[in-house]
Amino acid sequence: MYALKESIRPSADLRNHYNEISKTCREQNEAVVITVNGRGDTVSLGYEAYSRMKARMHLLETLAEAEEDVMSGRVAPMKESFNELKKKLREMK
Repeated sequence: MYALKESIRPSADLRNHYNEISKTCREQNEAVVITVNGRGDTVSLGYEAYSRMKARMHLLETLAEAEEDVMSGRVAPMKESFNELKKKLREMK
Protein backbone atom coordinates (compact mmCIF):
# COMPACT_ATOMS: atom_id res chain seq x y z
CA MET A 1 0.00 0.00 0.00
CA TYR A 2 1.16 3.50 -0.79
CA ALA A 3 1.31 5.88 2.19
CA LEU A 4 2.04 9.53 1.54
CA LYS A 5 3.80 11.32 4.38
CA GLU A 6 2.57 14.79 5.25
CA SER A 7 3.96 17.85 6.94
CA ILE A 8 2.15 21.03 7.88
CA ARG A 9 3.50 24.50 7.14
CA PRO A 10 1.98 27.98 7.47
CA SER A 11 1.23 29.92 4.29
CA ALA A 12 4.08 32.34 5.01
CA ASP A 13 6.51 29.44 4.55
CA LEU A 14 5.24 28.94 1.02
CA ARG A 15 6.32 32.47 0.18
CA ASN A 16 9.50 32.54 2.29
CA HIS A 17 10.73 28.95 1.90
CA TYR A 18 9.35 27.78 -1.44
CA ASN A 19 12.55 26.01 -2.53
CA GLU A 20 12.68 24.02 0.70
CA ILE A 21 9.01 23.00 0.41
CA SER A 22 9.45 22.06 -3.24
CA LYS A 23 12.48 19.94 -2.42
CA THR A 24 10.58 18.19 0.39
CA CYS A 25 7.72 17.38 -1.98
CA ARG A 26 9.95 16.12 -4.78
CA GLU A 27 12.79 14.37 -3.00
CA GLN A 28 11.01 12.98 0.04
CA ASN A 29 7.67 12.24 -1.69
CA GLU A 30 5.97 14.19 1.03
CA ALA A 31 2.77 16.20 0.81
CA VAL A 32 2.98 19.61 2.44
CA VAL A 33 -0.27 20.94 3.87
CA ILE A 34 -0.32 24.73 3.75
CA THR A 35 -2.34 26.35 6.50
CA VAL A 36 -3.99 29.76 6.69
CA ASN A 37 -4.93 30.94 10.18
CA GLY A 38 -4.14 27.48 11.53
CA ARG A 39 -6.48 25.61 9.18
CA GLY A 40 -5.63 23.45 6.19
CA ASP A 41 -5.94 25.42 2.96
CA THR A 42 -3.96 23.76 0.18
CA VAL A 43 -1.64 20.83 -0.39
CA SER A 44 1.58 20.84 -2.34
CA LEU A 45 2.81 17.61 -3.98
CA GLY A 46 5.71 16.71 -6.19
CA TYR A 47 4.68 16.01 -9.77
CA GLU A 48 5.55 12.30 -9.57
CA ALA A 49 3.43 11.82 -6.43
CA TYR A 50 0.58 13.72 -8.07
CA SER A 51 0.79 11.55 -11.20
CA ARG A 52 0.77 8.34 -9.13
CA MET A 53 -2.21 9.59 -7.13
CA LYS A 54 -4.15 10.43 -10.30
CA ALA A 55 -3.39 7.00 -11.79
CA ARG A 56 -4.55 5.25 -8.61
CA MET A 57 -7.75 7.29 -8.53
CA HIS A 58 -8.47 6.44 -12.17
CA LEU A 59 -7.91 2.74 -11.47
CA LEU A 60 -10.19 2.83 -8.42
CA GLU A 61 -12.92 4.61 -10.39
CA THR A 62 -12.64 2.01 -13.17
CA LEU A 63 -12.83 -0.84 -10.67
CA ALA A 64 -15.86 0.73 -8.98
CA GLU A 65 -17.62 1.04 -12.36
CA ALA A 66 -16.79 -2.59 -13.17
CA GLU A 67 -18.11 -3.74 -9.80
CA GLU A 68 -21.32 -1.78 -10.38
CA ASP A 69 -21.68 -3.39 -13.82
CA VAL A 70 -21.33 -6.86 -12.28
CA MET A 71 -23.83 -6.09 -9.52
CA SER A 72 -26.31 -4.73 -12.09
CA GLY A 73 -25.91 -7.72 -14.38
CA ARG A 74 -24.32 -5.68 -17.18
CA VAL A 75 -21.84 -8.38 -18.11
CA ALA A 76 -21.21 -10.68 -21.06
CA PRO A 77 -19.37 -13.98 -21.34
CA MET A 78 -15.62 -13.44 -21.75
CA LYS A 79 -15.32 -15.55 -24.91
CA GLU A 80 -18.12 -13.59 -26.59
CA SER A 81 -16.55 -10.27 -25.57
CA PHE A 82 -13.11 -11.24 -26.91
CA ASN A 83 -14.60 -12.48 -30.17
CA GLU A 84 -16.35 -9.12 -30.64
CA LEU A 85 -13.11 -7.25 -29.91
CA LYS A 86 -11.17 -9.39 -32.40
CA LYS A 87 -13.84 -8.75 -35.03
CA LYS A 88 -13.67 -4.98 -34.48
CA LEU A 89 -9.86 -5.03 -34.66
CA ARG A 90 -9.98 -6.93 -37.97
CA GLU A 91 -12.47 -4.39 -39.34
CA MET A 92 -10.13 -1.51 -38.40
CA LYS A 93 -7.28 -2.86 -40.55
